[in-house]
Amino acid sequence: MRFTAHLLGATSMTLLSSSMAFAQEGERGRDDQLNIIYWQAPSILNPYLSGGVKERDASSMVLEPLANADEKGELVPKLAIEIPTVENGGMTEDLTAITWKLKEGVTWSDGTPVTADDVKFTADYCMNPEGGCAQQSKFNDVKNVEVVDDRTITIHFDEPKPYPYLPFVGAASPILQAAQFAECTGARAPGCTEENFNPIGSGPFVVTDFRPNDSIQLVANDNYRDAGKPAFAKLNFKGGGDAVSAARAVMETGEFDYAWDLLMAPDVLETIAQGGTGKPIFEFGPLVERIEINMTNPSPDLPPETRATVQEPHPFLTDRRVRQAMSMAIDRELLNEIGYGQAGRPTCNLVPAPPIYSSDNTECMTQDLEAAKTLLDEAGWLDENGDGVREKDGMRLSIVFQTSTNAVRQDFQALIKDWWNQIGIKVELRNIDASVFFGGDPGSPDTFPKFYADVEMYANLYDGTDPQAYLAQRRCGNEPKPSTQWQGENINRFCDEEYDTLLDELSRTSKLEERARLVKRLNDIITTESKSMLPLINRAAVAAQGNTLGGVKLNAWDSDLWNVADWYRTEG
Repeated sequence: MRFTAHLLGATSMTLLSSSMAFAQEGERGRDDQLNIIYWQAPSILNPYLSGGVKERDASSMVLEPLANADEKGELVPKLAIEIPTVENGGMTEDLTAITWKLKEGVTWSDGTPVTADDVKFTADYCMNPEGGCAQQSKFNDVKNVEVVDDRTITIHFDEPKPYPYLPFVGAASPILQAAQFAECTGARAPGCTEENFNPIGSGPFVVTDFRPNDSIQLVANDNYRDAGKPAFAKLNFKGGGDAVSAARAVMETGEFDYAWDLLMAPDVLETIAQGGTGKPIFEFGPLVERIEINMTNPSPDLPPETRATVQEPHPFLTDRRVRQAMSMAIDRELLNEIGYGQAGRPTCNLVPAPPIYSSDNTECMTQDLEAAKTLLDEAGWLDENGDGVREKDGMRLSIVFQTSTNAVRQDFQALIKDWWNQIGIKVELRNIDASVFFGGDPGSPDTFPKFYADVEMYANLYDGTDPQAYLAQRRCGNEPKPSTQWQGENINRFCDEEYDTLLDELSRTSKLEERARLVKRLNDIITTESKSMLPLINRAAVAAQGNTLGGVKLNAWDSDLWNVADWYRTEG
Protein backbone atom coordinates (compact mmCIF):
# COMPACT_ATOMS: atom_id res chain seq x y z
CA MET A 1 0.00 0.00 0.00
CA ARG A 2 1.41 3.36 -1.04
CA PHE A 3 0.39 6.80 0.08
CA THR A 4 0.48 10.08 -1.73
CA ALA A 5 -0.47 13.16 0.25
CA HIS A 6 -3.79 14.36 -1.12
CA LEU A 7 -4.47 17.84 0.13
CA LEU A 8 -7.55 19.80 -0.72
CA GLY A 9 -7.88 23.48 -1.27
CA ALA A 10 -10.23 25.75 0.63
CA THR A 11 -13.07 27.72 -0.88
CA SER A 12 -12.43 31.38 -0.24
CA MET A 13 -14.47 34.52 -0.66
CA THR A 14 -13.67 38.16 -0.11
CA LEU A 15 -16.09 40.84 0.98
CA LEU A 16 -13.89 43.62 -0.31
CA SER A 17 -10.79 43.40 -2.41
CA SER A 18 -7.75 42.43 -0.34
CA SER A 19 -4.18 43.44 -0.98
CA MET A 20 -2.20 40.54 -2.39
CA ALA A 21 1.06 42.44 -2.71
CA PHE A 22 4.23 40.59 -2.09
CA ALA A 23 6.08 41.36 1.11
CA GLN A 24 8.48 44.25 0.77
CA GLU A 25 12.09 43.34 1.17
CA GLY A 26 14.37 45.00 3.66
CA GLU A 27 15.98 44.59 7.03
CA ARG A 28 14.24 43.05 10.03
CA GLY A 29 12.25 45.50 12.16
CA ARG A 30 11.97 48.18 9.49
CA ASP A 31 8.26 48.89 10.12
CA ASP A 32 8.11 49.74 13.82
CA GLN A 33 4.92 48.33 15.48
CA LEU A 34 2.13 45.97 14.40
CA ASN A 35 -1.12 46.29 16.37
CA ILE A 36 -3.42 43.25 16.59
CA ILE A 37 -6.67 43.02 18.54
CA TYR A 38 -8.44 39.83 19.57
CA TRP A 39 -11.64 40.51 21.42
CA GLN A 40 -11.05 37.26 23.29
CA ALA A 41 -7.89 37.66 25.31
CA PRO A 42 -5.48 34.70 25.66
CA SER A 43 -5.05 33.25 29.14
CA ILE A 44 -1.90 31.25 28.40
CA LEU A 45 0.71 30.91 25.63
CA ASN A 46 0.95 27.13 25.60
CA PRO A 47 -1.58 25.50 23.23
CA TYR A 48 -1.00 22.11 24.85
CA LEU A 49 -2.76 23.44 27.95
CA SER A 50 -5.71 25.10 26.24
CA GLY A 51 -7.98 24.11 23.37
CA GLY A 52 -8.91 27.74 22.73
CA VAL A 53 -8.27 29.28 19.31
CA LYS A 54 -7.07 32.52 20.90
CA GLU A 55 -4.31 30.69 22.77
CA ARG A 56 -3.36 28.77 19.64
CA ASP A 57 -3.15 31.92 17.53
CA ALA A 58 -1.28 34.02 20.08
CA SER A 59 1.30 31.32 20.73
CA SER A 60 1.78 30.75 16.97
CA MET A 61 3.72 34.02 16.77
CA VAL A 62 6.34 32.45 19.04
CA LEU A 63 6.06 28.65 18.81
CA GLU A 64 6.19 26.78 15.51
CA PRO A 65 5.28 23.28 14.28
CA LEU A 66 7.13 21.16 11.74
CA ALA A 67 4.51 22.06 9.13
CA ASN A 68 1.13 23.72 8.79
CA ALA A 69 -1.66 24.36 6.31
CA ASP A 70 -1.47 27.44 4.13
CA GLU A 71 -4.40 29.63 3.07
CA LYS A 72 -5.32 27.08 0.38
CA GLY A 73 -5.42 24.21 2.87
CA GLU A 74 -2.22 22.68 1.53
CA LEU A 75 0.51 21.41 3.87
CA VAL A 76 3.70 23.47 3.76
CA PRO A 77 6.95 22.99 5.73
CA LYS A 78 7.65 25.26 8.68
CA LEU A 79 10.58 23.93 10.71
CA ALA A 80 10.90 20.88 8.45
CA ILE A 81 12.70 20.76 5.12
CA GLU A 82 9.79 19.13 3.30
CA ILE A 83 6.55 17.20 3.80
CA PRO A 84 7.47 13.49 4.10
CA THR A 85 5.70 11.01 1.81
CA VAL A 86 6.28 7.46 0.66
CA GLU A 87 7.39 8.84 -2.69
CA ASN A 88 10.18 11.00 -1.27
CA GLY A 89 11.29 8.38 1.23
CA GLY A 90 9.96 10.15 4.27
CA MET A 91 7.36 7.50 5.07
CA THR A 92 7.75 3.75 5.23
CA GLU A 93 5.98 1.55 2.69
CA ASP A 94 3.91 -0.05 5.46
CA LEU A 95 2.78 3.42 6.69
CA THR A 96 3.94 2.74 10.28
CA ALA A 97 6.63 5.42 10.48
CA ILE A 98 7.25 8.94 9.21
CA THR A 99 10.58 10.74 9.27
CA TRP A 100 10.91 14.51 9.52
CA LYS A 101 14.10 16.46 8.91
CA LEU A 102 14.63 19.88 10.47
CA LYS A 103 15.94 22.78 8.41
CA GLU A 104 19.58 23.66 8.96
CA GLY A 105 20.41 26.58 11.20
CA VAL A 106 17.04 26.86 12.97
CA THR A 107 17.49 28.26 16.46
CA TRP A 108 15.42 29.18 19.46
CA SER A 109 15.11 32.86 20.26
CA ASP A 110 17.86 32.42 22.89
CA GLY A 111 20.27 31.39 20.13
CA THR A 112 20.46 27.68 20.94
CA PRO A 113 19.69 25.19 18.13
CA VAL A 114 16.30 23.56 17.66
CA THR A 115 17.04 19.84 17.65
CA ALA A 116 15.33 16.49 17.29
CA ASP A 117 15.51 16.18 21.08
CA ASP A 118 13.08 19.09 21.36
CA VAL A 119 10.63 17.34 19.04
CA LYS A 120 10.81 14.11 21.02
CA PHE A 121 10.42 16.01 24.28
CA THR A 122 7.25 17.68 22.98
CA ALA A 123 5.68 14.33 22.15
CA ASP A 124 6.57 12.96 25.58
CA TYR A 125 5.21 16.15 27.16
CA CYS A 126 1.78 15.76 25.56
CA MET A 127 1.59 11.98 25.99
CA ASN A 128 2.60 12.03 29.67
CA PRO A 129 -0.07 9.93 31.45
CA GLU A 130 0.15 12.07 34.60
CA GLY A 131 -0.84 15.27 32.85
CA GLY A 132 -3.60 16.62 30.70
CA CYS A 133 -2.87 17.63 27.10
CA ALA A 134 -5.42 19.62 25.11
CA GLN A 135 -4.00 18.19 21.86
CA GLN A 136 -3.90 14.53 22.88
CA SER A 137 -5.82 13.39 19.79
CA LYS A 138 -2.93 14.47 17.57
CA PHE A 139 -0.78 11.81 19.22
CA ASN A 140 -3.23 8.91 19.04
CA ASP A 141 -1.49 5.67 18.02
CA VAL A 142 2.01 7.18 18.41
CA LYS A 143 4.22 4.41 19.79
CA ASN A 144 7.31 6.52 20.24
CA VAL A 145 9.40 9.29 18.71
CA GLU A 146 12.92 8.24 17.79
CA VAL A 147 15.81 10.68 17.60
CA VAL A 148 17.82 9.60 14.54
CA ASP A 149 20.29 12.47 14.67
CA ASP A 150 20.28 16.12 15.74
CA ARG A 151 18.05 17.15 12.85
CA THR A 152 16.06 13.96 12.19
CA ILE A 153 13.20 12.32 14.06
CA THR A 154 11.08 9.31 13.21
CA ILE A 155 7.56 8.92 14.57
CA HIS A 156 6.61 5.28 14.98
CA PHE A 157 2.92 4.38 15.03
CA ASP A 158 1.22 1.38 16.59
CA GLU A 159 -0.44 0.63 13.26
CA PRO A 160 -0.39 1.91 9.66
CA LYS A 161 -1.26 5.62 9.42
CA PRO A 162 -2.43 6.60 5.95
CA TYR A 163 -2.67 10.19 7.17
CA PRO A 164 0.33 10.72 9.49
CA TYR A 165 0.24 14.53 9.50
CA LEU A 166 -1.15 15.07 12.99
CA PRO A 167 1.75 15.25 15.47
CA PHE A 168 3.68 18.52 15.17
CA VAL A 169 1.51 19.80 12.30
CA GLY A 170 -0.53 22.98 12.68
CA ALA A 171 -0.38 25.84 15.15
CA ALA A 172 -2.01 23.75 17.88
CA SER A 173 0.88 21.26 17.91
CA PRO A 174 4.14 23.27 17.97
CA ILE A 175 7.59 22.30 19.22
CA LEU A 176 8.48 23.21 22.81
CA GLN A 177 12.03 23.85 23.95
CA ALA A 178 13.06 20.86 26.05
CA ALA A 179 15.48 22.90 28.15
CA GLN A 180 12.78 25.38 29.16
CA PHE A 181 10.00 22.87 29.88
CA ALA A 182 12.08 20.04 31.36
CA GLU A 183 10.62 20.53 34.85
CA CYS A 184 7.07 21.16 33.59
CA THR A 185 5.90 17.70 32.60
CA GLY A 186 2.93 15.67 33.79
CA ALA A 187 0.90 17.07 36.65
CA ARG A 188 3.39 19.93 37.08
CA ALA A 189 2.64 21.41 33.64
CA PRO A 190 -0.20 23.82 34.55
CA GLY A 191 1.80 25.29 37.44
CA CYS A 192 4.77 26.43 35.33
CA THR A 193 3.69 30.05 35.04
CA GLU A 194 6.90 31.51 33.61
CA GLU A 195 7.22 28.81 30.96
CA ASN A 196 3.54 28.90 29.94
CA PHE A 197 3.41 32.70 29.83
CA ASN A 198 6.82 33.35 28.23
CA PRO A 199 7.75 30.37 26.05
CA ILE A 200 11.06 30.41 24.21
CA GLY A 201 10.21 29.82 20.57
CA SER A 202 11.63 29.68 17.07
CA GLY A 203 8.98 31.96 15.57
CA PRO A 204 9.31 35.54 14.33
CA PHE A 205 8.50 37.21 17.65
CA VAL A 206 9.61 37.06 21.30
CA VAL A 207 7.35 37.77 24.28
CA THR A 208 8.50 40.66 26.46
CA ASP A 209 5.36 41.04 28.57
CA PHE A 210 2.32 38.80 28.91
CA ARG A 211 -0.70 39.83 30.93
CA PRO A 212 -3.23 36.99 31.00
CA ASN A 213 -6.67 37.94 29.73
CA ASP A 214 -5.36 41.35 28.70
CA SER A 215 -2.40 41.95 26.44
CA ILE A 216 0.91 40.69 25.05
CA GLN A 217 3.94 42.74 24.07
CA LEU A 218 6.41 41.19 21.66
CA VAL A 219 9.53 42.18 19.74
CA ALA A 220 11.15 40.80 16.59
CA ASN A 221 13.19 37.65 17.18
CA ASP A 222 16.79 38.62 16.42
CA ASN A 223 17.61 34.96 15.83
CA TYR A 224 14.79 34.29 13.38
CA ARG A 225 16.04 32.26 10.42
CA ASP A 226 15.01 34.80 7.75
CA ALA A 227 17.19 37.90 8.08
CA GLY A 228 14.57 40.18 6.52
CA LYS A 229 11.66 39.05 8.70
CA PRO A 230 9.61 40.02 10.53
CA ALA A 231 9.17 43.49 9.06
CA PHE A 232 7.75 44.80 12.34
CA ALA A 233 10.13 45.59 15.19
CA LYS A 234 7.39 45.37 17.81
CA LEU A 235 3.97 43.79 18.11
CA ASN A 236 1.17 44.88 20.42
CA PHE A 237 -1.42 42.13 20.87
CA LYS A 238 -4.47 43.45 22.70
CA GLY A 239 -7.18 41.15 24.02
CA GLY A 240 -10.61 41.69 25.47
CA GLY A 241 -13.63 43.83 24.71
CA ASP A 242 -16.08 42.73 22.05
CA ALA A 243 -16.15 42.04 18.32
CA VAL A 244 -17.82 45.34 17.42
CA SER A 245 -15.21 47.41 19.27
CA ALA A 246 -12.43 45.37 17.66
CA ALA A 247 -13.86 45.96 14.18
CA ARG A 248 -14.15 49.69 14.81
CA ALA A 249 -10.57 49.84 16.05
CA VAL A 250 -9.42 48.70 12.60
CA MET A 251 -12.03 50.03 10.16
CA GLU A 252 -13.16 53.29 11.82
CA THR A 253 -10.33 54.63 13.98
CA GLY A 254 -7.29 52.86 12.51
CA GLU A 255 -5.92 52.28 16.00
CA PHE A 256 -5.22 48.64 15.17
CA ASP A 257 -4.03 46.91 12.03
CA TYR A 258 -5.83 43.59 12.33
CA ALA A 259 -8.91 42.30 14.17
CA TRP A 260 -9.87 38.63 14.57
CA ASP A 261 -13.17 36.75 14.57
CA LEU A 262 -15.63 39.54 13.89
CA LEU A 263 -18.70 37.81 15.20
CA MET A 264 -21.51 40.31 14.63
CA ALA A 265 -24.67 40.93 12.65
CA PRO A 266 -23.97 41.49 8.94
CA ASP A 267 -25.57 44.94 8.84
CA VAL A 268 -23.36 46.07 11.74
CA LEU A 269 -20.22 44.86 9.97
CA GLU A 270 -21.24 46.62 6.76
CA THR A 271 -21.81 49.90 8.59
CA ILE A 272 -18.46 49.76 10.37
CA ALA A 273 -16.66 48.98 7.09
CA GLN A 274 -17.75 52.40 5.82
CA GLY A 275 -15.31 53.97 8.28
CA GLY A 276 -12.62 53.90 5.63
CA THR A 277 -9.48 52.86 7.55
CA GLY A 278 -9.75 49.13 6.84
CA LYS A 279 -11.81 46.41 5.24
CA PRO A 280 -13.41 43.11 6.27
CA ILE A 281 -12.09 39.86 4.80
CA PHE A 282 -13.51 36.38 5.11
CA GLU A 283 -12.92 32.78 4.08
CA PHE A 284 -14.99 29.61 4.51
CA GLY A 285 -13.45 26.53 6.06
CA PRO A 286 -14.57 23.98 8.67
CA LEU A 287 -15.63 26.43 11.42
CA VAL A 288 -19.03 25.40 12.86
CA GLU A 289 -21.13 27.19 15.45
CA ARG A 290 -22.84 24.41 17.39
CA ILE A 291 -24.72 23.47 20.54
CA GLU A 292 -22.99 20.81 22.61
CA ILE A 293 -25.28 18.74 24.80
CA ASN A 294 -23.85 17.56 28.09
CA MET A 295 -24.20 13.80 28.43
CA THR A 296 -23.20 14.04 32.10
CA ASN A 297 -24.81 15.64 35.12
CA PRO A 298 -23.51 19.14 35.93
CA SER A 299 -25.54 19.52 39.13
CA PRO A 300 -23.72 21.47 41.86
CA ASP A 301 -25.24 19.05 44.38
CA LEU A 302 -22.80 16.37 43.22
CA PRO A 303 -19.30 15.97 44.70
CA PRO A 304 -16.58 17.78 42.68
CA GLU A 305 -14.80 14.52 41.83
CA THR A 306 -17.86 13.20 39.93
CA ARG A 307 -19.74 16.33 38.86
CA ALA A 308 -19.90 16.58 35.04
CA THR A 309 -18.04 13.29 34.63
CA VAL A 310 -19.07 10.00 33.04
CA GLN A 311 -19.67 8.60 36.53
CA GLU A 312 -22.83 10.74 36.64
CA PRO A 313 -24.96 10.46 33.45
CA HIS A 314 -27.33 13.34 32.74
CA PRO A 315 -30.81 12.64 34.15
CA PHE A 316 -32.68 13.44 30.91
CA LEU A 317 -30.35 14.66 28.14
CA THR A 318 -29.19 11.08 27.69
CA ASP A 319 -32.63 10.52 26.11
CA ARG A 320 -32.14 10.97 22.37
CA ARG A 321 -35.77 11.98 21.91
CA VAL A 322 -35.23 15.04 24.09
CA ARG A 323 -32.12 16.01 22.13
CA GLN A 324 -33.91 15.49 18.82
CA ALA A 325 -36.83 17.64 19.89
CA MET A 326 -34.40 20.41 20.86
CA SER A 327 -32.86 20.25 17.38
CA MET A 328 -36.22 20.21 15.59
CA ALA A 329 -37.26 23.39 17.38
CA ILE A 330 -34.40 25.47 15.91
CA ASP A 331 -34.74 27.60 12.77
CA ARG A 332 -31.16 27.60 11.46
CA GLU A 333 -31.95 29.71 8.40
CA LEU A 334 -33.27 32.51 10.62
CA LEU A 335 -30.25 32.27 12.93
CA ASN A 336 -27.92 32.73 9.97
CA GLU A 337 -29.94 35.60 8.52
CA ILE A 338 -29.75 37.45 11.83
CA GLY A 339 -26.23 36.54 12.83
CA TYR A 340 -24.00 36.09 9.79
CA GLY A 341 -25.60 36.75 6.42
CA GLN A 342 -23.04 36.16 3.62
CA ALA A 343 -20.46 35.08 6.21
CA GLY A 344 -22.48 32.04 7.27
CA ARG A 345 -24.22 28.94 5.91
CA PRO A 346 -26.73 26.84 7.90
CA THR A 347 -25.47 23.31 8.35
CA CYS A 348 -26.39 19.96 9.86
CA ASN A 349 -22.76 18.79 9.82
CA LEU A 350 -19.86 18.86 12.21
CA VAL A 351 -17.55 18.53 9.16
CA PRO A 352 -18.90 20.92 6.51
CA ALA A 353 -15.68 21.18 4.47
CA PRO A 354 -13.78 20.32 2.34
CA PRO A 355 -16.62 19.22 0.01
CA ILE A 356 -15.37 15.64 -0.33
CA TYR A 357 -15.90 15.10 3.41
CA SER A 358 -19.22 16.94 3.71
CA SER A 359 -22.27 14.74 4.29
CA ASP A 360 -25.45 15.47 2.32
CA ASN A 361 -27.27 15.53 5.64
CA THR A 362 -29.96 18.25 5.54
CA GLU A 363 -32.62 16.87 7.89
CA CYS A 364 -32.08 19.57 10.51
CA MET A 365 -32.81 22.45 8.13
CA THR A 366 -36.57 22.44 8.62
CA GLN A 367 -37.93 23.77 11.88
CA ASP A 368 -40.91 21.75 13.14
CA LEU A 369 -42.18 22.83 16.55
CA GLU A 370 -45.27 20.64 16.45
CA ALA A 371 -43.28 17.51 15.64
CA ALA A 372 -40.89 18.38 18.50
CA LYS A 373 -43.83 18.61 20.91
CA THR A 374 -45.18 15.27 19.72
CA LEU A 375 -41.80 13.63 20.22
CA LEU A 376 -41.61 14.87 23.82
CA ASP A 377 -45.15 13.65 24.43
CA GLU A 378 -44.16 10.20 23.20
CA ALA A 379 -41.11 10.27 25.47
CA GLY A 380 -43.37 10.83 28.48
CA TRP A 381 -42.53 14.49 29.06
CA LEU A 382 -45.89 16.19 29.72
CA ASP A 383 -47.04 19.55 31.07
CA GLU A 384 -49.51 18.20 33.63
CA ASN A 385 -50.03 21.44 35.59
CA GLY A 386 -50.20 23.84 32.67
CA ASP A 387 -47.26 26.02 33.72
CA GLY A 388 -45.55 25.61 30.34
CA VAL A 389 -42.80 23.29 31.59
CA ARG A 390 -42.90 19.56 30.91
CA GLU A 391 -42.33 17.03 33.69
CA LYS A 392 -41.61 13.33 33.99
CA ASP A 393 -41.23 11.22 37.12
CA GLY A 394 -41.21 14.35 39.25
CA MET A 395 -38.42 16.03 37.24
CA ARG A 396 -38.93 19.27 35.32
CA LEU A 397 -37.51 19.69 31.83
CA SER A 398 -35.26 22.58 32.82
CA ILE A 399 -31.79 23.36 31.45
CA VAL A 400 -28.93 25.85 31.85
CA PHE A 401 -27.74 27.16 28.47
CA GLN A 402 -24.33 28.86 28.51
CA THR A 403 -22.05 30.51 25.97
CA SER A 404 -19.48 33.29 25.71
CA THR A 405 -20.45 36.94 25.95
CA ASN A 406 -21.07 38.26 22.45
CA ALA A 407 -23.95 40.12 20.86
CA VAL A 408 -24.61 37.50 18.16
CA ARG A 409 -24.46 34.62 20.62
CA GLN A 410 -26.80 36.39 23.00
CA ASP A 411 -29.23 36.96 20.11
CA PHE A 412 -28.99 33.26 19.30
CA GLN A 413 -29.57 32.36 22.94
CA ALA A 414 -32.71 34.50 23.11
CA LEU A 415 -34.19 32.97 19.96
CA ILE A 416 -33.34 29.39 20.91
CA LYS A 417 -34.68 29.91 24.43
CA ASP A 418 -37.99 31.09 22.96
CA TRP A 419 -38.22 28.07 20.65
CA TRP A 420 -37.39 25.66 23.47
CA ASN A 421 -39.90 27.40 25.73
CA GLN A 422 -42.54 26.84 23.05
CA ILE A 423 -42.03 23.07 23.20
CA GLY A 424 -42.10 22.99 27.02
CA ILE A 425 -38.45 23.30 28.05
CA LYS A 426 -37.51 25.85 30.70
CA VAL A 427 -34.25 27.58 29.87
CA GLU A 428 -31.88 29.59 32.06
CA LEU A 429 -29.39 31.61 30.02
CA ARG A 430 -25.84 32.18 31.15
CA ASN A 431 -23.09 34.07 29.31
CA ILE A 432 -19.46 34.09 30.40
CA ASP A 433 -16.62 36.40 29.43
CA ALA A 434 -14.85 34.80 26.47
CA SER A 435 -11.43 35.02 28.10
CA VAL A 436 -12.73 32.90 30.96
CA PHE A 437 -15.01 30.59 28.95
CA PHE A 438 -12.24 29.68 26.51
CA GLY A 439 -9.48 30.02 29.10
CA GLY A 440 -7.15 27.36 30.41
CA ASP A 441 -7.58 27.80 34.18
CA PRO A 442 -8.34 24.32 35.60
CA GLY A 443 -9.64 25.94 38.77
CA SER A 444 -12.32 28.02 37.05
CA PRO A 445 -15.89 26.66 37.13
CA ASP A 446 -16.78 28.55 33.94
CA THR A 447 -14.56 27.05 31.22
CA PHE A 448 -16.23 25.27 28.33
CA PRO A 449 -14.34 21.96 28.91
CA LYS A 450 -15.52 21.79 32.52
CA PHE A 451 -19.08 22.17 31.21
CA TYR A 452 -20.97 23.00 34.41
CA ALA A 453 -24.16 23.52 32.40
CA ASP A 454 -26.63 21.39 30.45
CA VAL A 455 -25.91 22.78 26.99
CA GLU A 456 -23.37 25.25 25.65
CA MET A 457 -22.78 27.01 22.35
CA TYR A 458 -19.48 27.89 20.69
CA ALA A 459 -17.54 27.29 17.49
CA ASN A 460 -14.32 25.52 16.66
CA LEU A 461 -12.50 23.90 13.76
CA TYR A 462 -9.57 21.69 12.86
CA ASP A 463 -6.11 22.31 11.45
CA GLY A 464 -5.44 21.32 7.85
CA THR A 465 -7.93 19.66 5.53
CA ASP A 466 -8.13 16.15 6.99
CA PRO A 467 -10.66 15.82 9.86
CA GLN A 468 -9.36 12.57 11.40
CA ALA A 469 -7.88 14.14 14.53
CA TYR A 470 -10.92 16.41 14.87
CA LEU A 471 -13.30 13.46 14.83
CA ALA A 472 -11.02 11.51 17.16
CA GLN A 473 -11.62 14.15 19.81
CA ARG A 474 -14.92 12.43 20.58
CA ARG A 475 -13.42 9.05 21.33
CA CYS A 476 -14.55 7.38 24.56
CA GLY A 477 -12.23 8.32 27.42
CA ASN A 478 -11.05 11.59 25.86
CA GLU A 479 -13.44 13.70 27.93
CA PRO A 480 -12.22 16.42 30.34
CA LYS A 481 -12.10 15.23 33.93
CA PRO A 482 -10.44 16.09 37.25
CA SER A 483 -7.63 13.56 36.73
CA THR A 484 -6.49 15.46 33.60
CA GLN A 485 -6.91 18.95 35.11
CA TRP A 486 -10.07 19.19 32.98
CA GLN A 487 -8.09 18.83 29.76
CA GLY A 488 -9.66 16.72 27.03
CA GLU A 489 -11.31 17.31 23.68
CA ASN A 490 -14.51 15.26 24.03
CA ILE A 491 -16.36 18.22 25.47
CA ASN A 492 -19.88 16.76 25.70
CA ARG A 493 -18.66 13.36 27.02
CA PHE A 494 -20.01 11.46 23.99
CA CYS A 495 -19.18 7.74 23.88
CA ASP A 496 -20.18 5.23 21.21
CA GLU A 497 -18.56 1.85 20.53
CA GLU A 498 -19.36 1.88 16.81
CA TYR A 499 -17.94 5.38 16.52
CA ASP A 500 -14.63 4.34 18.08
CA THR A 501 -14.43 1.28 15.82
CA LEU A 502 -14.93 3.46 12.73
CA LEU A 503 -12.24 5.84 13.97
CA ASP A 504 -9.83 2.91 14.09
CA GLU A 505 -10.84 1.95 10.57
CA LEU A 506 -10.30 5.52 9.35
CA SER A 507 -6.80 5.53 10.81
CA ARG A 508 -5.96 2.45 8.68
CA THR A 509 -7.55 3.63 5.45
CA SER A 510 -5.51 5.33 2.71
CA LYS A 511 -7.89 5.53 -0.28
CA LEU A 512 -9.36 9.02 -0.33
CA GLU A 513 -12.84 7.96 -1.42
CA GLU A 514 -13.06 5.41 1.40
CA ARG A 515 -11.77 7.94 3.93
CA ALA A 516 -14.50 10.32 2.78
CA ARG A 517 -17.16 7.62 3.27
CA LEU A 518 -15.95 6.94 6.82
CA VAL A 519 -15.76 10.65 7.69
CA LYS A 520 -19.36 11.15 6.53
CA ARG A 521 -20.49 8.15 8.56
CA LEU A 522 -18.72 9.43 11.69
CA ASN A 523 -20.22 12.87 11.15
CA ASP A 524 -23.71 11.41 10.84
CA ILE A 525 -23.37 9.34 14.03
CA ILE A 526 -22.59 12.49 16.01
CA THR A 527 -25.20 14.69 14.36
CA THR A 528 -28.15 12.93 12.72
CA GLU A 529 -28.14 9.74 14.77
CA SER A 530 -27.05 10.67 18.28
CA LYS A 531 -28.03 14.35 18.35
CA SER A 532 -25.32 14.77 20.97
CA MET A 533 -24.17 17.87 19.16
CA LEU A 534 -26.45 20.21 17.22
CA PRO A 535 -24.67 22.02 14.35
CA LEU A 536 -26.06 25.45 13.57
CA ILE A 537 -23.94 27.54 11.18
CA ASN A 538 -20.85 26.95 9.05
CA ARG A 539 -19.16 30.27 9.81
CA ALA A 540 -16.63 31.96 7.62
CA ALA A 541 -13.48 33.18 9.29
CA VAL A 542 -14.07 36.94 9.39
CA ALA A 543 -11.37 39.49 10.14
CA ALA A 544 -10.56 43.15 9.53
CA GLN A 545 -7.39 44.31 7.80
CA GLY A 546 -6.11 47.87 8.02
CA ASN A 547 -5.47 49.79 4.82
CA THR A 548 -1.75 50.10 5.56
CA LEU A 549 -1.18 46.43 6.37
CA GLY A 550 0.16 44.12 3.68
CA GLY A 551 0.98 40.43 3.44
CA VAL A 552 -2.16 39.11 5.16
CA LYS A 553 -3.50 35.80 3.85
CA LEU A 554 -6.56 34.81 5.85
CA ASN A 555 -6.37 31.11 6.68
CA ALA A 556 -9.46 29.10 7.57
CA TRP A 557 -7.37 25.95 8.07
CA ASP A 558 -4.84 27.15 10.63
CA SER A 559 -4.02 30.19 12.75
CA ASP A 560 -5.04 33.64 11.47
CA LEU A 561 -1.46 34.62 12.25
CA TRP A 562 0.14 31.68 10.45
CA ASN A 563 2.21 33.99 8.20
CA VAL A 564 2.62 37.01 10.51
CA ALA A 565 6.34 36.96 9.68
CA ASP A 566 5.34 38.10 6.17
CA TRP A 567 3.18 41.05 7.23
CA TYR A 568 4.47 44.51 6.50
CA ARG A 569 3.50 48.19 6.38
CA THR A 570 2.31 49.55 3.04
CA GLU A 571 2.33 53.10 1.78
CA GLY A 572 -1.48 53.27 1.61
